Amino acid sequence: MAQPTSDKKPLVLVTGAAGAIGTAVTRALEKDYRVVGLDLVCGPVEGPCYEFDIGDMDAVEETLAKVKKRFGKRVAAVVHLAAYFDFTGEDHPLYEKVNVRGTRNLMKGLQDFDVERFIFSGTMLVREPAEPGGRIDESAPLAPKWAYPVSKAKAEEEIWDNRGDIPVTIFELAGLYDEKTAIPTLSHQIARVYERDLKAHLYSGDPQAGQSMIHIDDMVDLFRRAVDRRDAMPEECVMLAGEPEGVPYAELQRELGRLIHGREDWETIPIPKPAAKAGAWAEEKSEPVVPDAIDRGEKPFIRPFMVDMASDHYSLDISKARDLLGWQPRHDIRDCLPDIVANLKEDPLGWYEANDITPPDWLETVEAKMEEPEEAEAVRERYTERTRAEHARHRWAHLVNAALGFWLITSPPILSYESTALVWSDVLTGVVLVFAGLFSASWRFEMARWVAAAAGFWLLWAPLIFWAPTAEAYLNQTLVGSLVLGLALCTRPEPGVSVAAAETGPEIPPGWEFSPSTWAQRLPIIILAIVGFLISRHLTAYQLGHIEGIWEPFFASRDPQLNGSEFITTSKVSEAWPVPDAGIGALTYMLEIITGIVGTNRRWRTMPWLVMLFGIMIVPLGVVSITFIVIQPLMLGTYCTLCLIAAAAMLIQIPYSLDELLATSQFLYRRTKKGRPFLRIFFTGDTDEGEAKAKPEFEQSFTEYVADMWAGGVTLVWSLVLSVLIGVWLMATPLILGTEGFLADANHLIGSLVITTSVIAFAEIGRAFRWLNTGFGLAVMVATVTLSPGLAELITGLLAGAALIGLAIPRGPVKCSYGGFDRIIV
Repeated sequence: MAQPTSDKKPLVLVTGAAGAIGTAVTRALEKDYRVVGLDLVCGPVEGPCYEFDIGDMDAVEETLAKVKKRFGKRVAAVVHLAAYFDFTGEDHPLYEKVNVRGTRNLMKGLQDFDVERFIFSGTMLVREPAEPGGRIDESAPLAPKWAYPVSKAKAEEEIWDNRGDIPVTIFELAGLYDEKTAIPTLSHQIARVYERDLKAHLYSGDPQAGQSMIHIDDMVDLFRRAVDRRDAMPEECVMLAGEPEGVPYAELQRELGRLIHGREDWETIPIPKPAAKAGAWAEEKSEPVVPDAIDRGEKPFIRPFMVDMASDHYSLDISKARDLLGWQPRHDIRDCLPDIVANLKEDPLGWYEANDITPPDWLETVEAKMEEPEEAEAVRERYTERTRAEHARHRWAHLVNAALGFWLITSPPILSYESTALVWSDVLTGVVLVFAGLFSASWRFEMARWVAAAAGFWLLWAPLIFWAPTAEAYLNQTLVGSLVLGLALCTRPEPGVSVAAAETGPEIPPGWEFSPSTWAQRLPIIILAIVGFLISRHLTAYQLGHIEGIWEPFFASRDPQLNGSEFITTSKVSEAWPVPDAGIGALTYMLEIITGIVGTNRRWRTMPWLVMLFGIMIVPLGVVSITFIVIQPLMLGTYCTLCLIAAAAMLIQIPYSLDELLATSQFLYRRTKKGRPFLRIFFTGDTDEGEAKAKPEFEQSFTEYVADMWAGGVTLVWSLVLSVLIGVWLMATPLILGTEGFLADANHLIGSLVITTSVIAFAEIGRAFRWLNTGFGLAVMVATVTLSPGLAELITGLLAGAALIGLAIPRGPVKCSYGGFDRIIV
């Protein structure tokens, strides 16, 4: 039989030896003691260590038998650190298996040893908290409030019930920290302040409540003293241990604001507990849309149970530890906060990893692009300084929105609304706008800008939904809504853009020769949208009954009392809509104007959602608008001149919008292929490959600027221009050739489609659309042969069809590069 080791050092067993605390305790004891580790996986433990499952009694007995066989049965101390912990607040099977049953198994297994002292690592959270300003001692009643301390309280019961003759010391410890890591409540508080999370400004508890902390060095010293003085303590001994004062939450907030952001006045706003719990519950239940949890399957940190404990205060009376062990902490969390924050700034991603917190998406992106970890902090600081400066320069816009809120509240008595619904709409929207505008004046409350924008959006809809009976009501709400929406979204800094998108990445898409988001690219669309808005506003005024007629120089109708425009805007097709359909057109054009203004020349990657919204309003809605024009003579037998002009303005916008849509689509594809979360980058943008710079805007000559404005990505190809003219000819055959019946309808329909596809094909990336003209050419020839009543129609129809087929063959020049899309331009 093997004999026990003859090492003369007293034997100490440490459970959880592979953990950070276990490793530190082992190192502190190994000089004077023979330390043996016990853990589920020993991993990097340097000294003797035995792997076992503490929740399995057979495994515990088998492992302790090996220890006894090798080292003997006399044990100076057992330091029991092994435990399961999480901060979900939910019960977990490992609490029972490891913390409760594991402690019972260990105590029972140690009955065959001569143990001089069993030392248990507990938590102060098993005790009932004090009121802010008070302290707790070992006489405070046991009152654990959530799963982890409940399991620790049960473990204490198991120790008392199963200790036999083993002397026991239970340390009920404060929250652990060191110069880089901290307990979850503090580390997440630091992260929220660092990220400027909205929740960093909200608190539902007493801001003077705080929790005692203990530095890992002081904790190790505590355990070392307990082992050294194992014979001098009572057989049953419970001690609270930590820094005596629980630093108030408000003080931590102020200090973190100062250390991280240089702000002495970090604001912490009280929020009612019911509201906080409802918000925490909603955030937890909607985890797929929580920003930090997108595509990660991760739940938010703050849970409803934490709101209930937000006012719990743990300041400790540590006189017992001082008297029995001569121990008191040498550290103070206030003194260590600068070191913790310095480590965060020096290596943000490493700090998040060390504290087991998922870093903000922008941080991972920025660090991946930076050569040194600390550069990410420099990027964040640059972003903060820039956004604050830009917000300060544009604060007037948000104050104007607040003033417009007051204007709305007072408008109904002054203007003749004649609609109770519109009166209430203005008053309530005005109240919302006053608060949203005032909150938006603080750069910390970016969310308020979206509330103001939503108010502006509603104002654009209200006169349509309630059929504003007076021109004053329609004009007031449309103008104010447009101003509010524009001031909320168009002023700098752009809302909702991530740090990575704003501070890193190129202005020109990879593989491109120009940025499709420059003002030169957007101005044609904005100008055309203004034309469409002015026309649609005129038509809406007629549909709402504010004017008696519509200007119409050319077209009559079947109704002798109405011209063509009036007949169309009051037809069954228009009246099928629950609101004035021209008003929807005016609203859409106004949104095009505003979304056309928002953002920089990098918005193709900084604001993908906006580009896609912009494109949806132009392309699909443009097609709907054009379709409505196409059916006018077919269903109603006449035209509307203003409608034709507005449709032409909408059609011309399409080729100018395609390149930005393509750039954004390519960007989203590239970044998702890199593993970036789609929803996150769609709504907040991201960096991208390349460092190309666009040339400064508005610095070239007027001639050059106009050339860029009308030619970027769009080329007037002679073959397509001729195709457009043929389409116009086909639509005009009733006037020129007197074509009637089905052939006139066919020519009108085909001509409209030819014009549409040819104009879209002016865009270099839309050049392939011209091939549709071959089908339209064949359709013209078939319709002409089948339906033509005369020689002139037959000859011109066949020539037009053949010309369309032939003109579809030349591709025309392609002057720019579009990344991987070049090979698709055929």
